[in-house]
Amino acid sequence: MVERERVSRGPRAYAAFIGIGLLAGILSGLFGVGGGTVIVPLLVLLLRFDQRLAAGTSLAAIVPTALVGVISYAANGAVAWIPALILAAGSVVGAQIGTRMLARLSQTVLRWAFVGFLIVVIVTLFVVIPSRDAVFELSWVNGIALVGVGVVTGILAGLIGVGGGIVVVPIMMLAFGTSDLVAKGTSLLMMIPTALSGTYGNVRRGNVDLVAAALLGVAACATTALGAWLATVVDPFTGNVLFAVYLAVIAVQMALRAIRGRAR
Repeated sequence: MVERERVSRGPRAYAAFIGIGLLAGILSGLFGVGGGTVIVPLLVLLLRFDQRLAAGTSLAAIVPTALVGVISYAANGAVAWIPALILAAGSVVGAQIGTRMLARLSQTVLRWAFVGFLIVVIVTLFVVIPSRDAVFELSWVNGIALVGVGVVTGILAGLIGVGGGIVVVPIMMLAFGTSDLVAKGTSLLMMIPTALSGTYGNVRRGNVDLVAAALLGVAACATTALGAWLATVVDPFTGNVLFAVYLAVIAVQMALRAIRGRAR
């Protein structure tokens, strides 16, 4: 276990954990994402978490958050259960591949490539509007394709620490013709086994602040259902616009990391 600098505890820290969790919960429910793209940078910036500790803590907090999100979407019949498990299986395998490739590939090139992917998705979100009545019909062909999507998602998670909803949700909508709600509910279900697996490894390596993860997760659970409800209230086009704005923020974050990485 790696010895780490103790993260200070006090009213400010606990308030920050709760505030970050509340924000992450809304985004998780609204967009079908884990919330790590919010939790990780805020833990690093506001509370000076080590990057790996922040990522591990965020992943642990995602487990209860995603569970509440799945329940909320399932109540509206917006979860494709078997496709989610197929995606999760592919993601677990892909994560192992990604972590092995990590030392061999340029993080700067990977980040710029991911920014390019997000830009293409953002543009497409304004062209392809998913139907709320669309039904996902599982077949051998799209089942194999789902495994591929899961593997790619896992590889990206292992290589640059992103993936999950920001990859699965747009691909489910744009490539598989899934409704936006089913895409989000399925994405959240996929995250649970993946996050559990990753958290187990992170706990063994000392890369999780369990107290912070518990506070973040509980706070996020309080607002995840609200975010999922908002997703059903907004029409598909508005949902796409909001998701595009969210992806644009992620793209800017990734571009800044790529620029800083190249400057070193």
